[in-house]
Amino acid sequence: MSQSVSQSDGSGVDGPRFVGYLYVLLVCFAGTAGFLLGTFVENLQAPRFLFVIPFPPTPFGFAAYGALTIAVALGIPLLLVVYVSENVVEE
Repeated sequence: MSQSVSQSDGSGVDGPRFVGYLYVLLVCFAGTAGFLLGTFVENLQAPRFLFVIPFPPTPFGFAAYGALTIAVALGIPLLLVVYVSENVVEE
């Protein structure tokens, strides 16, 4: 018989939801930082996402590059943690 235990401290935000909010916040922050970098720094070279896909050296290009890079760099390990936590069963 399996029991589900809710570990909420009464604040209304459980662990997985908090991690999801934090992930979205970090991706948005990276996009904003990329936009600001592209706006205020001159003579930047075009970034290459995953060393292959070139982005234009504009504020929006750097915003997309920053957001996608952080989304992939944090998203893949996060998905692996979710997969392992849901599918690895202790006996």
